[in-house]
Amino acid sequence: MIAQMRDIVASELAPTATPDHPGGLAAALYAGRHVEFCCYGFADDATRRPVTPDTLFNLASLRKPFEATLVALGELRGELRLDDPLPKYLPELDGDYIRRVTIGELTTHTSGLLLPTDHPPWPNESFTRAQFVAMLNAWIPPAGVAPGKQRIYSHAGYVLLQLVLERCYRTPIQELIESRILKPLGMHATFIPERGPDNRAIMDEAWMRRVVQGYSDQGTAIGPPGDQQSYFDFPGTGQMFSSVRDLSTFMAASVDGRSIDPHLHEALRMTQHESFRVDEKFGQAMAWETVHVPGVTVVDKPGGLNNASGYIGLVPAQRIGIVLLANRGEYPHEIARYKILPALAHLLASHAG
Repeated sequence: MIAQMRDIVASELAPTATPDHPGGLAAALYAGRHVEFCCYGFADDATRRPVTPDTLFNLASLRKPFEATLVALGELRGELRLDDPLPKYLPELDGDYIRRVTIGELTTHTSGLLLPTDHPPWPNESFTRAQFVAMLNAWIPPAGVAPGKQRIYSHAGYVLLQLVLERCYRTPIQELIESRILKPLGMHATFIPERGPDNRAIMDEAWMRRVVQGYSDQGTAIGPPGDQQSYFDFPGTGQMFSSVRDLSTFMAASVDGRSIDPHLHEALRMTQHESFRVDEKFGQAMAWETVHVPGVTVVDKPGGLNNASGYIGLVPAQRIGIVLLANRGEYPHEIARYKILPALAHLLASHAG
């Protein structure tokens, strides 16, 4: 059956990653405690360097499930509470609205926050930590918006969550993610590098040779390899980098979780529980989105920049998942959500029956 599953994945992905498309695509399928990789195209079109399972991609917002996992671990270990108001950790947050927001509301995008860094027209400037705090304190919601009452996706909310976690544990975010998630899972090619003055990730040359060149959806090269984009000018606000091989380990732990620390296992499951229903099809969990399609519930997280696209999709009920990483903007990740994962789930169900 693994061969049938691999054929489903390849038949859907191959048309999206032809020589006519910029860059390349790396995919990992997890099913039956087995991982399959599919790679297409080039990490760098100019040098014709092929994409492999170990090629390093910019993860964009695929970083958010890792931060959500830190929050879940903190709750399970009694180190923080989802209903803790933010000023408990950041007393400088004293604005009328922001002081009522909780950690859990940041994690589930239900804080109501929608800042200039969350939507077009994008700002031309970046924000220091002090400017960010001032912007949060001055923020006034539109009519009808209140903490916990709606789902509004906010990248700035997760930047704020980073600051909360760093203050709670007195540790930089990259060290928290590494010590609490990456090392316990045996993930050795996933990291949040520091951002240099040229907005390029600081990493040694051996790692940099594995990093992709990013492209727009039209094929224009954007930034150098290792490009890190952020509207925030303080440490830890750039992107995470990883490979599909490493992310397949995170995916397997998220849907299977055998032989890992019980707290981490429970934290990964906890992040997937729907906490806010948006409509009949969509819900929101801790970073993850829940998508209810006929006969299948998909738990997933898309991410993207103008030169990078990523997707992790899980069907926890059947312990299957897929990771897609592309070095181009606007990769059509919906193909996994609405075609690949439902087809895999239905195949498994038919064999089980």
